[in-house]
Amino acid sequence: MQHVAVDPKLIATIADVTPTVLAAMSRTSDPRLKTLMDSLVRHLHNFIIETRPTEEEFEQGLRWIAALGHHTHETNNEVVLAADVLGASTLIDLINNDGMQGETMSALLGPFYRGQAPDCACGDCIARSETPGPVLYFKGKVTGVDGAPVAGAKLDVWQASPVGLYENQDSGQDDFNLRGVFRTDADGNFHFTSVKPAGYPVPTDGPVGDLLRAQHRHPMRPAHIHFIVSAPGHKTLITQIFSDSPQALATDVVFGAKTQIVGHFAEHTEPHPDYPDTPLPFYSCEYQFKLVEGEPTYPVPPISGTKS
Repeated sequence: MQHVAVDPKLIATIADVTPTVLAAMSRTSDPRLKTLMDSLVRHLHNFIIETRPTEEEFEQGLRWIAALGHHTHETNNEVVLAADVLGASTLIDLINNDGMQGETMSALLGPFYRGQAPDCACGDCIARSETPGPVLYFKGKVTGVDGAPVAGAKLDVWQASPVGLYENQDSGQDDFNLRGVFRTDADGNFHFTSVKPAGYPVPTDGPVGDLLRAQHRHPMRPAHIHFIVSAPGHKTLITQIFSDSPQALATDVVFGAKTQIVGHFAEHTEPHPDYPDTPLPFYSCEYQFKLVEGEPTYPVPPISGTKS
């Protein structure tokens, strides 16, 4: 029987797959895209060869990935949440923001940043609806790494309520409750009023929740307030200021807590002359944000600016 030569070679064994795929992608004109995709294919194929998934496991994995999209909508980004609980977001964060120049450490943007928060004057309260919980007075300063004040810096602030829900998750909260945008004064100072944040569970009604349950992991995040700090001539800082127990910080489900950005939320159980007529107990926190020089950018909100 005469054999007909086939050129190029068809895939016949496991060993043929990776080089064939890499060859098919070899004409990619964007060098960075080529580097990323070549590495992705090699690692993905090596993972498959190492773990040897069954066809049923492969189909289940594909359904899980598809479900991430199905559970992403105006008020929840399941894809971002998956990247967070798998530690990918924290790796990306640390690769791009190592804090080695003396700047404030960054933290994850998270899946609940909406953007378009209302502009506020210093001292305004971002609790726009009746929000039970102890009053929090937060004040701080924005400087360069040299300590020089940064005037006119923009601080985009958002947090969950004391019951652990962002306002887009809770029909009982007014639109943009616990969200606001502030500017520093000529000396780099700012201050605002809020309520003390509480820890909360990430959403568990989708595929990420299924994964956490299968791994016997809790879904809790430690209490924190989100900040995006930006100013001309400075690299934009995306961070969180944390307030919680050491155990809660160490077991953050998205691996976002860092020692450098744990704030001191002081409890006041007696009247204080700086905060007259404030119901007891209340809290205060002061934090200095240090920005490194660079080109300012701004993140794309992972969820819609429209409250459902």
